[in-house]
Amino acid sequence: MRIVIQRVKEASVSISGREKSRIGTGLMILVGICDEDTDEDIEYLCQKVVKLRIFDDAQGVMNLPVTEVEGSGLLVVSQFTLMASTRKGNRPSYIHASRPEVAVPMYEKFVKRLSEMAGKEVQTGRFGADMQVALLNDGPVTIVMDSHLRDNF
Repeated sequence: MRIVIQRVKEASVSISGREKSRIGTGLMILVGICDEDTDEDIEYLCQKVVKLRIFDDAQGVMNLPVTEVEGSGLLVVSQFTLMASTRKGNRPSYIHASRPEVAVPMYEKFVKRLSEMAGKEVQTGRFGADMQVALLNDGPVTIVMDSHLRDNF
């Protein structure tokens, strides 16, 4: 499972011109799922997200997790293109991305577990939809995590 975490001042998802979800200050998280992903990958990444100290404390030092930032939100969007392989040629291959019958339940588990761990509702996009994602990255702070490369990041 691969995620891209962005600290944002605001973020939203629209589908067919209609806004589905919006957060103010918080984390925008893109999620890519492969067939090898398990509940252990979900647990590992959700734990990392809620403990990641990337918000400023009173001294302006990135020392606070999203769970300690008043009014912060979480927005999770599925993005199969995170699983792209670009080893050969110029057209990315998505052979490693899970098909919907595997990915949808994993995505839903990820969202549910993140909400439980963070103690707050998680906003979402819609799996498989053509979404327009807007965000104002704060910092910018952008972090990539891959649950299969735990020792490399």
